[in-house]
This record gives sequence, structure tokens and C-alpha cells, in this order.
Amino acid sequence: GAVRARGARAAADKLPVLIAYNIPGRDACGGHSGGGAGTPSAYRTWISAFASAIGSRPALVVIEPDSLGDFSCLNQAQIDERNGMLRDALAQFTAHAPHTWTYLDAGNPAWIGADTMAQHLDGAGARQAHGFTLNISNYYATAENSAYGNAINGSLSASYGYTKPYVIDTSRNGNGSNGEWCNPGGRRTGSVSQTGGGAEMLLWLKTPGESDGDCGVGAGSVAGQFLPEVAYKMIHGY
Repeated sequence: GAVRARGARAAADKLPVLIAYNIPGRDACGGHSGGGAGTPSAYRTWISAFASAIGSRPALVVIEPDSLGDFSCLNQAQIDERNGMLRDALAQFTAHAPHTWTYLDAGNPAWIGADTMAQHLDGAGARQAHGFTLNISNYYATAENSAYGNAINGSLSASYGYTKPYVIDTSRNGNGSNGEWCNPGGRRTGSVSQTGGGAEMLLWLKTPGESDGDCGVGAGSVAGQFLPEVAYKMIHGY
């Protein structure tokens, strides 16, 4: 219902940007946003309904932030199971939402090496996706992300014979990263959403001021909670 309503509210000349974030074992490394569907079967039901709710309307959907970066916190059986869910999710959008651009998430420049991430992307079905996303809920500068995205594409081309466009989350990267990922202070909003900018698109995928969890300048909050004071400081860069 929420997906259908969001699409219906979008103006005729606007593209809905949606994030699917419900995979079992979600946020396996960070822990603050844990949860997700209880089983692969439940996830398949959920993601199929998500795709069907979009239907024939154009949309942009990011499929499961952190899901490939978290491989270091999963065993091989869990990785294989997750890859199956991600490949099936891409198939659900192909079948039920043919005008949706789907993106797998490739983490950020300081998390997983580009060659390894290219392997992760291909194993999760990136050939069937429109592209991949970078820097969701993180703070790395746009130029750093562009270099990383280009390196991933270099590995995809060399090892698998294809490349993919990528988008960068610039919602909170105006001051770059200080090396912390969980509500660091002194950050700033980045470039407004636009095409180009060293990527296919720069997009605000995370809401500035939305907490990463009970940490940093968001101490006492829960992941996803909106913190007006943090948002205000992020607008002004302090």
C-alpha cells in the first residue's frame, strides 16, 4: 500500500525513488538496523508485492542497502541464500515492474575493495540490474565514490564483460567522512539530487537528520528516527 501510494503521489514529471530494505539478517555488520523478513519465503512474498505495487509506472528502486557489504559478517551458506534472494528480487521487478530501474547496493569506498565488490555484485545478479548504488547512509565525498564506482566497473569489465551505471548518495557527504559511520558530528548535506556529477545520478537516498542508531550525535535514538537538531546542524555544517 505504501509503495502504491508513493507512486501515485509522484507528479507526472517526477521519478519515485524507493528503497527496499527488508532482507532477512538485515544490517548484519552494523547491527543498529537489524531485522527484516523472517525467512527467504517471506522476503520473496514481500518483494514481489513491492514490485507489483509499482506495476507499469516508472520508478527507481534500490534493492537492500548493505546487503553485499555485509558478506564479511555472514557464512557461506548465508551468502548463497542472500544471493538467491537478491537475484530473485531482480527477477520480480523484471516481471512485475518492467519500467523500474533496479540498483544493487555496493557499499562505500572504505568498506570492500573494488575487485571483491565486483565479484559480490555479479554473484547477486548485477547483470540483470540497471546499476548499483554507492555511499548510502555514509559520508564519503562524491569524488571518492566516483573513483570507487569506476574501479568496480573496471573489475566488472575485466572479469565479467560488462559495466553498469552507478548513483551516489550525497545526502550527507558535504564535508566528506571523518572515518566514522554512525552519526558522526560535523557533517553536512551534499550536492542536491541531479543527473551526472561523476555518476549517472547524485541522489539524496538517506534523509539528513535521520539517525544511524544509538551512537555519536544521535546517542539515545534508534536507527531511522528523525532528529531535527542533527538535521539543522547538517544543513549548516556544524
